[in-house]
Amino acid sequence: MPIVAQSTETSDWVSRFADEVTAESERRGTGKPVVVASGLSPSGPIHLGNLREVMTPHLVADELRRRGHVVRHLISWDDYDRFRKVPAGVGGVDESWAEHIGKPLTSVPAPKGSEHPNWAEHFKSAMAASLADLGVEYEGISQTAQYTSGAYREQVLHAVRQRAEIDAILGQYRTRKSGGGKQQKQLDEAELAAAEGSGAAGEEDSSGGSVGYFPYKPYCGHCEKDLTTVTGYDDDTTEMTYVCGACGHTETVRLAEFDRGKLVWKVDWPMRWAYEGVVFEPSGVDHSSPGSSFQVGGQIVSAVFGGRQPIGPMYAFVGITGMAKMSSSKGGVPTPADALRIMEPQLLRWLYARRRPNQSFKIAFDQEIQRLYDEWDRLAAKVAQSAGAEPGDAPAVLPADAAAYARAVGTAAGELPRTPRPLPYRTLASVADITAGHRDQALRILSDLDPQHPLTSLDEARPRFDRAEAWINTHVPAEQRTVVRDEPDTELLASLGESDRASLDLLVEGLEAHWSLDGLTGLVYGVPKTMAGLAPDAPPTPELKAAQRAFFALLYRLLVGRDTGPRLPTLLLAVGADRVRKLLAA
Repeated sequence: MPIVAQSTETSDWVSRFADEVTAESERRGTGKPVVVASGLSPSGPIHLGNLREVMTPHLVADELRRRGHVVRHLISWDDYDRFRKVPAGVGGVDESWAEHIGKPLTSVPAPKGSEHPNWAEHFKSAMAASLADLGVEYEGISQTAQYTSGAYREQVLHAVRQRAEIDAILGQYRTRKSGGGKQQKQLDEAELAAAEGSGAAGEEDSSGGSVGYFPYKPYCGHCEKDLTTVTGYDDDTTEMTYVCGACGHTETVRLAEFDRGKLVWKVDWPMRWAYEGVVFEPSGVDHSSPGSSFQVGGQIVSAVFGGRQPIGPMYAFVGITGMAKMSSSKGGVPTPADALRIMEPQLLRWLYARRRPNQSFKIAFDQEIQRLYDEWDRLAAKVAQSAGAEPGDAPAVLPADAAAYARAVGTAAGELPRTPRPLPYRTLASVADITAGHRDQALRILSDLDPQHPLTSLDEARPRFDRAEAWINTHVPAEQRTVVRDEPDTELLASLGESDRASLDLLVEGLEAHWSLDGLTGLVYGVPKTMAGLAPDAPPTPELKAAQRAFFALLYRLLVGRDTGPRLPTLLLAVGADRVRKLLAA
């Protein structure tokens, strides 16, 4: 059964863009499916920032499908781009790969040990697997296949015939850039950075030499590199001569029959808009600078290719918390696959769905992931509460938040697989930390969380439990892992005063009667209240909070030898009543 997002009344950003796309598609009046597009370069690991290039149109496409529209979400794999540099931190790759710089990505060998035929396919496959987990429905288009099959041949010949028109458009921005000062220099550098990240084949807008401006870049027939310069072209015969700056090879070919090259980026992108009829395609923040690919493309697509520029929202930066730990081992920015090892697809979808494209946000790989999961679970509870509300009741959740939730948990095709018993992530992480891979122990502890409804199998808590365990094992430093004492700390126990001893006795005496997560929570918070002569429901005061913190610190020192650790109720369940009694005994 498909998950139904809120209607356009929600005014969330996805619905608003879907409205705009619908209106634009109707204005065009083609009668064809609505086309939204993304572009990804498999020049290396495709990271979580690149994922916004896909998730933004995916969410809009999915909303359109929910409304009954036929939509094509195209992902152009820019695998015919040049190999620019050897990325750091990629396993199975060394500096010998530098000899392939300048070749198409599909002509570069895959990293050692890869099962894939070339560099591009190696990195495409990892992203494709993540997109499948995320429920993203798309049509992949290999730009290598498009160019080498001759699919774009007429578009290439047309662009070359119109090279003077293209040159004049680009010239407007070249003039503006000259003498632009510090601000323009920053924009130019930002644009270059955007090209590096997007897979644009360099920001040069010409491959011509003596022939003047030329919007097509041939790959050398000898060394396969694009360090070529077109030195001659005949418009009547389409004979093109080029010379390779890498190996010195020169060749004369008929462009009407030649398929080993591609249009330069600022012409290639608008050509595709017209060729595919793209109505919606986002781009990175730096593409909005003067003379950027998106801005120039808007003029080229209409003046040269007779098409229309798509609706193109700018998307902002996606940051990472806890990235330093990742960088030390991987040498790069985390990928969707890295995120999906420690979080469920629904949470990752929600992070992209709840923020407008021009809002930056962070994805947590550190302790913040526990807070994010708490926020997600609270939202799920509010959505469930709203679903069961009586007509006229005030909604428990804002419409836009409910829409973001619906977009996270499923698509127009149906609901994504979910954890049957979504126990708190921080609890699962604590259990995984304490049990260190012992599945029977983990099941025992999790069953004790709610004795009235015990887990019968860890599968009920999966895949969330597996994600929490992966986070503990890969992102929590060894010195922060929890190791329960084998023997009592007799020295510390002997040093305790009467009040501390009495507090421990109260806790031990209450274990059997309170052996559940809620019961132990009440117990550990209640002992300091009892010691202060307060009622169990006494409101917190600064003095009471201080007494509770001191009591908690004492328990941590006696149980795990530190002042802090996992939440005490979870820790007590993990240690077991008999062992707790042993470690707290005088």
